[in-house]
Amino acid sequence: MPPCTRIRATSASARQHGAEIRAEAEVARILVHGGTAYGVALVSGEEIHGRVIVSNADPRRTFLHLVEPDVLDPKFRRAVEAIRMEGVAMKVNLATDGLPDFTAAPGTAVGPQHRGTIHIGPTIEYIDRAWEDARHGRPSERPFLEITIPTTYDPWLAPSGKHIMSIFVQYTPYRLADGSWDQIRDVYADRVIDTLAEYAPNIRDIIIHRQVLTPLDLEREFALTGGDIFHGEMTLDRLFFMRPVPGWARYRTPVRHLYLCGAGTHPGGGVMGAPGHNAAREILKDWVRLKSI
Repeated sequence: MPPCTRIRATSASARQHGAEIRAEAEVARILVHGGTAYGVALVSGEEIHGRVIVSNADPRRTFLHLVEPDVLDPKFRRAVEAIRMEGVAMKVNLATDGLPDFTAAPGTAVGPQHRGTIHIGPTIEYIDRAWEDARHGRPSERPFLEITIPTTYDPWLAPSGKHIMSIFVQYTPYRLADGSWDQIRDVYADRVIDTLAEYAPNIRDIIIHRQVLTPLDLEREFALTGGDIFHGEMTLDRLFFMRPVPGWARYRTPVRHLYLCGAGTHPGGGVMGAPGHNAAREILKDWVRLKSI
């Protein structure tokens, strides 16, 4: 099921069970009194109170920006500050007037070559060079592309005959050795399209519109610290009981009634919903225990 369809289905189910969903309601801070979270204050000044507060923001955003500094133990704050959180990927989203015609699998009618996930990274050496560029603060000269076309599964996402392409681009370091993302955003997006055109020569002719989200844009628009979609590196020292920080790997936090449910918790990033599922399970356990006291 495509992500947009999943979101609609989940939203509808939540509303049927009494949930209220509000968009464009930016949170300024988490309200805490006596070590217990009791609500959030919006940028608008409105306060929303609740018995349980669950944050899907990354750990650094949650504890270093939304929670007042004096609420947390300094040792815990230092542990959160030490989480490595800098993205190395960008997104290029395309609205197209048709489908790519791949040289390796010709045809512009919906076929198996348009479904699933399409990777452009012909060799291990190609991917290794792409990473080496990023390691030195440069966006990959020859980027590794991961492409999906959700309209091949859910045609209602676009008008008849039109399509959406989502291109996950690696590797694009958040911190550049030279220049800024604001300066090179469109130039680098052109390079991404050039790379795709080597495999689908008709791509330039069918692009109606494109959206480019660099790591800096991901931070600005979605409050992802460092533009990191995984809410922290998924390395051995940041997985399992070490995620997000040692001692706090079960979705609970040092602030009572405040929980984490995002990719910064176990088992990490990826379109799977496991962090949210696991967090909900722990919240329900605590809720049942508290009601029995």
